Amino acid sequence: MAKMDSVAVMEVAPVPDPPFIDATPLQAPPPPAPLAALVLRRSARCLNRPTRPSYAEQEPPKQPSGRGRGKRKRDEEKQEPAAEQGAKSPGRKASKAEAGERKPMPVIAAVPVSCAGVAPAAVEDDRMGTGKSAKLRVKETLRAFNSHYLHFVQEEQKRAQAALQEIEAKGSLKRQAKGGKKKGGKQEVEGEEKEKRPSKRPDLKAITKMQETNAVLYPEKRIGHLPGIDVGDQFYSRAEMVVLGVHSHWLNGIDYMGMKYQGKKEYENLIFPLATCIVMSGIYEDDLDKADEIIYTGQGGNDLLGNHRQIGSQQLKRGNLALKNSRDNGNPIRVIRGHISKTSYTGKVYTYDGLYKVVDDWVQNGVQGHVVFKYKLKRLEGQPSLTTSEVRFTRAEAPTTISELPGLVCDDISGGQENLPIPATNLVDDPPVPPSGFTYLKSLKITKGIKMPSNIIGCDCEGDCASNKNCSCAQRNGSDLPYVSYKNIGRLVEPKAVVFECGANCSCNHNCVNRTSQQGLQYRLEVFKTASKGWGVRTWDTILPGAPICEYTGVLRRTEDLDGSQNNYCFDIDCLQTMKGLDGREKRAGSEMHLPNLHPDNDSEAPPAPEYCIDASSIGNFARFINHSCQPNLFVQCVLSSHNDVKLAKVTLFAADTILPLQELSYDYGYRLDSVVGPDGEIVKLPCHCGAPDCRKRLY
Repeated sequence: MAKMDSVAVMEVAPVPDPPFIDATPLQAPPPPAPLAALVLRRSARCLNRPTRPSYAEQEPPKQPSGRGRGKRKRDEEKQEPAAEQGAKSPGRKASKAEAGERKPMPVIAAVPVSCAGVAPAAVEDDRMGTGKSAKLRVKETLRAFNSHYLHFVQEEQKRAQAALQEIEAKGSLKRQAKGGKKKGGKQEVEGEEKEKRPSKRPDLKAITKMQETNAVLYPEKRIGHLPGIDVGDQFYSRAEMVVLGVHSHWLNGIDYMGMKYQGKKEYENLIFPLATCIVMSGIYEDDLDKADEIIYTGQGGNDLLGNHRQIGSQQLKRGNLALKNSRDNGNPIRVIRGHISKTSYTGKVYTYDGLYKVVDDWVQNGVQGHVVFKYKLKRLEGQPSLTTSEVRFTRAEAPTTISELPGLVCDDISGGQENLPIPATNLVDDPPVPPSGFTYLKSLKITKGIKMPSNIIGCDCEGDCASNKNCSCAQRNGSDLPYVSYKNIGRLVEPKAVVFECGANCSCNHNCVNRTSQQGLQYRLEVFKTASKGWGVRTWDTILPGAPICEYTGVLRRTEDLDGSQNNYCFDIDCLQTMKGLDGREKRAGSEMHLPNLHPDNDSEAPPAPEYCIDASSIGNFARFINHSCQPNLFVQCVLSSHNDVKLAKVTLFAADTILPLQELSYDYGYRLDSVVGPDGEIVKLPCHCGAPDCRKRLY
């Protein structure tokens, strides 16, 4: 997979000095004594970071160059045939895998059942030889899927827009030819629109792309837990489960191993087909969910209109036969429950609830009088507690009112500057104290003597630039706008070398999709005191991949003007160095395209260090409290709008993953190991406390 490195940059405008409010220095433990004369600068210089791939990547990852030191090639994975993705009707419609004949076999007692001998989901094995934890591989796979998904959303929106324009143009010509609008013309246009705009599924196209590039994490079906996927993990679409291999079909409720697995040594003496996973999502009216015990209805005979009614009898084949065989074999089955969720683009969220065993099966007439197959499953003992059940869906619940927060020490550290208040809580210190020692400012403050570049000519679009295929700002980005708006949420399609947004001289409206990062704080956040990392930031809302979080603000300074005193809050604006791939930085797609235009003297020797930095030690926003992680859920993006000087671009943080309520926000600070040297010339080492499975153990 291609790398996604953080680009530390920010574009700015002068602002007045604000009053001070109470708030404290950072999150990391106090540095050791030798650092007293050092300035520590955060950077985009991060090696081997978990990233989303470039959409242009068409092949499995290749052996990295010197920029990716220590990274081993990922073994190519054999992929499940794509034919199973072709189901077209809702419900537990079976795939075309061969069922085969059942062979007699004694029934294995299934009660009581337990997890003894079943490998736990959290096992961090590395069967693919990548040198990465299973958790990290899961995260990278989901990032790849989301990158493809957003590209196809953008592609579909462009196609739909073009189709509408064509329909409107034809309708206008017809009306002119006939001397006016014909009665019933609206119905005619609507009918033509339906004909020209067949349903397109970006999620299914993303599945196909992942299969074509051998990027499905577990393409071969497996029995039991999958490494890196824990009980309680959530997925925001059936497609996400497909690309991970948790449940290999985007539509069917029963996933099973077909006859091709019968000859494998590890499955000898088992009867096939064999069930591996089921999804409970309220499709069948005969289902009964008692949390630890399930009465599951087989597949087939369901009303395709989606009203959950049986309109025909079921047959003992495919998934139904697989569940029957699973009772005889006694193998565990993964159970996933789906629940309605407003924060999911599919309208549902799916939770992995662990392993169950089929302990009984029978045939009966269902509610509508048709023959249905019934299966009783019991949850294996010794697993983590359920977070979902038939009646309710529970997860970490965010507070509803600030005043009732435990440990509340400040109602709003921004003092009303942000769109939403940012409370601070402290359950660590006794007595609890608020963060202090800095002035909150959501814009960048420019030091005297630094002259900002002149504003460039903007686009002449009316309304939203997404509706103008000739938008000059889109051309600056390579032809397409960098953002896509889906269900009123603006999201960055993929990390880029530079994102060009609309600026002060653009004629589009304030809500244009190409001003996504300029809309201010959109999510409820909380600054909280951690046990080992000082202050941190967590979200109360679900944040989707590609969503902007904030800019990193502070005082814009020349790096040569730093006084050498200890400072943990400096952020190098090293976009140019990253675009050139200097000093261990990893390039992003688009660097070669934009570099000649943005930096005319790019053939000359690059400066040894970034020319400018952002100093948030005394002035800044909540971004100064966001902690480092070796496996972060945010990334840093270079953003330009009013000018083209990458040395003075914006440092903007975006979500790299789906971030659930009460999860802590984090990004990679970008220190290279052994890069910090004390006044005595000795290398200074600082332990990392991020707790990530792939933690480098040291911050620098």
